[in-house]
Amino acid sequence: MVIAASSLGTVFEWYDFYLYGLLATTISAQFFAGVNDTTAFIFALAAFAAGFAVRPFGALVFGRIGDLVGRKNTFLVTMGIMGGSTFAVGLLPNFATAGVFAPILLVTLRVLQGLALGGQYGGAATYVAEHAPNHKRGLYTSWIQTTATLGLFASLLVVIGTRSAVGEAAFSAWGWRIPFLASVLLLGVSLWVRLQLNESPVYARMKATGNTSKAPLTEAFLRWGNLRIVLIALFGAVVGQAVVWYTGQFYALFLLEKTLKVDGMTANVLIAIALALGTPFFVFFGWLSDRVGRKPIILAGCLLASLTYFPLFHALTEAANPALAEAQKRAPVLVVNYGTHCSFQFDPIGKNKFDGSACDVAKSYLAKAAIPYRDAHDTGTTWAGSSGWVGVKVGDEVVMITDPAKTGPSVRKATIAAQTEAIKAAVTRAGYPAKADDARINKPLVIAILFALVVLVTMVYGPIAGMLVELFPSRIRYTSMSLPYHLGNGWFGGFLPATAFAMVAATGDIYYGLWYPVVAAACTFVLGLLLLPETFRKRIED
Repeated sequence: MVIAASSLGTVFEWYDFYLYGLLATTISAQFFAGVNDTTAFIFALAAFAAGFAVRPFGALVFGRIGDLVGRKNTFLVTMGIMGGSTFAVGLLPNFATAGVFAPILLVTLRVLQGLALGGQYGGAATYVAEHAPNHKRGLYTSWIQTTATLGLFASLLVVIGTRSAVGEAAFSAWGWRIPFLASVLLLGVSLWVRLQLNESPVYARMKATGNTSKAPLTEAFLRWGNLRIVLIALFGAVVGQAVVWYTGQFYALFLLEKTLKVDGMTANVLIAIALALGTPFFVFFGWLSDRVGRKPIILAGCLLASLTYFPLFHALTEAANPALAEAQKRAPVLVVNYGTHCSFQFDPIGKNKFDGSACDVAKSYLAKAAIPYRDAHDTGTTWAGSSGWVGVKVGDEVVMITDPAKTGPSVRKATIAAQTEAIKAAVTRAGYPAKADDARINKPLVIAILFALVVLVTMVYGPIAGMLVELFPSRIRYTSMSLPYHLGNGWFGGFLPATAFAMVAATGDIYYGLWYPVVAAACTFVLGLLLLPETFRKRIED
């Protein structure tokens, strides 16, 4: 009952939180329509990340309350905040209706969701762990670990069902609101189930004997003995777990839709199948950690991720959009700059139209069309040309782009349109597809690759709750474990999609963003190997 009730409520909260991530492409069009497409998508991912940014603050606020007044009542409050915020997203006006107030309201609700989630996970994991036998704590808490993926899976099913019922055009216009509004029904069920629970026996004993902490924040973070463990948990375990989780479940989805141009419905279905196949491994690795330890499984997952991400994502491109992979090999795109200024292809204030130089015109179109490219100086290519031009070389064909500053105001817009149309024609002739051909998608192979990514997620995530609970004393456990978990997942993991896609936009290399999780996972492996203690035989009643 404890596992089921805790898991059900946490599934609901993750469902709420991840709806936004699944609908990032649609939300970018609804709420960030005043900027160019590339910036709008990165803004949408940044708003997604805003909920993660405040999670550590929610961990501090609600972790303290959980150690002061109890586990049960705290995560009832967080659930109410999460559910109300998600329902309200479905009622928001879009940019066309409310202008700049629309994204402001959206980000405000994302912040409330993040604060609530910051207090939810630590409470649920602590609550279950404090009910579990010592030799089965990894197994029992691993059910909590399935909730993030089950919540994502549930939101995928609702999104897929809604898309099928109303059609893609209606879904993009108004149907995207339905999954948010429907969450109010899940909220009612989850609150009712959670109300049936009693307080954790460990906390009840502490309260009865007067051993609860009077100042959990001070004990957790201002005393070096405990702060040292917090930092080791963060950098020696959670950071790697976080980047592996978000790469395997969100970056892969965004890459399929945005870069590989797989239809949204198809991408959602493929991810859902991989999640369904991979989810039991959370419980398997939780069970295994009760026998061989938490540390070796988590660190093995980080090491495997850092070694396999590049080959796995290259294979994903060839399986999901073989025409794009073939075009990249047959006719790579080079951008050769003859002395013009090149802007970073992301504008945080939404004012840059990227039409001030020939380089901006070329790279803006390629980034918008998700066409991989390289700067020619990276290849040793040298051409003769006059200053103020950019050459876009597509295979053997060269499209010369003039500097817009050298054209008159009356013809500037038409000149830019003609030049981008020339680039489009060249990449089309070279075989770069406008979207992935559904008939050519190797769906079994795509599912197998996504499944491999999910298994890596289960290795790092299945045992992490048990480890975090065991690292800290019961009187400050809620506070102590919540902060490193949400710093790692909220900041290092939550900002991964936006950061990685900004890296891709800046370089033109669709795989460049993978350096973020690869380096982070490798660093966690090294630090964890040297500093992280093993905890699976520890008693947590103390």
